Amino acid sequence: MRDLTLRLPDRSDALAELGEALGRAGVSIDGGGAFGHTAHFLVADAVAAIAALAAAGIAVAADREVVVLRLDQETPGQLGAVCRRMADAGVRIEVLYSDHANQLIFVVDDVDRGRAVARAWTARRRPE
Repeated sequence: MRDLTLRLPDRSDALAELGEALGRAGVSIDGGGAFGHTAHFLVADAVAAIAALAAAGIAVAADREVVVLRLDQETPGQLGAVCRRMADAGVRIEVLYSDHANQLIFVVDDVDRGRAVARAWTARRRPE
């Protein structure tokens, strides 16, 4: 999975055009969101997504690997605890959102260290 960062034009149809371009190309959006004129969307096929967006005149500002992690949503404090572990490992979280499978998607400055934190977190939760 890849996170695409998009800078959207200041038009009411900007998101519609983005979604239509990806839909025509058969590219599904697996998570993400738009915040003002910046959007982050999770896609499985970044090459196809970038080509479709380029054909529609929509530039991709960044294409980045992500760290994927599932939290125990029934336990309060999970977000703070995992973010503390990331910070303690020296990982800076740049973007955080969830995907359609209720997993957290982290866009971080150090994917390898972020994935190590995620693996340790997941291993800690496994029953013995």
